Amino acid sequence: MEFDVVTLFPEIVEAPLSRTILRRAVEEGILTVRTHDLREHGEGPHRRVDDQPYGGGGGMILKPEPIFAAVESVLERHPRSASRTILLSPQGAPFDHAAAVRLSLYGRLILICGRYEGVDERVREGLADEEISIGDYVLTGGELAAMVVIDAVSRLVPRVVGEGESVLRDSFADGLLQHPQYTRPAVFRGMAVPDVLLSGRHEAIAAWRAEMSRANTRKRRPDLLACAGRATPKHDDV
Repeated sequence: MEFDVVTLFPEIVEAPLSRTILRRAVEEGILTVRTHDLREHGEGPHRRVDDQPYGGGGGMILKPEPIFAAVESVLERHPRSASRTILLSPQGAPFDHAAAVRLSLYGRLILICGRYEGVDERVREGLADEEISIGDYVLTGGELAAMVVIDAVSRLVPRVVGEGESVLRDSFADGLLQHPQYTRPAVFRGMAVPDVLLSGRHEAIAAWRAEMSRANTRKRRPDLLACAGRATPKHDDV
């Protein structure tokens, strides 16, 4: 899986890659994450990438020319048939587990990080395949959103997470929240691990986990119950 991030601040994206499972996946060649400094495609001696909006208003807008040039440079230098170009923006479709699964089926994602007051509308119209938002709030830039997408998508790529089946039991994997989890000690400050988890009876444990998963969802996110169990694409489908 490849990720190409077009950004004015590559260091924001690069820092998290030096830690956690993403670092190991990159070192083992399972993932490739490249950052592309948008200013390298800026205009003039000062590499300008933004300008004032037509019609007036506060702030600056990222110009279309540098963004188009950066993405086209990625496509030319790193050709890949199964590629998807994504603009990260508060106006995009909400990013959720189903979207992460869908995007994990591509060979490469190109992530465009917005800044300032946004990007020229022609980037949406003529360059991005889709637009994604990680929540109903505004960040100072799209770099953190890009890392959310990279992290969520990467862990669904085979061999990135060490325990191959663990991602299948995560919250949202089947449309429900995860069941409660416990580890040693069996009793902590008067709070005991449920007896069924100590019983060694695998069928009973599986049934308890399924029941508690639905109970958790009903209590905390009842809106998810309507979609519970809906099939999502898998890597074997491509």
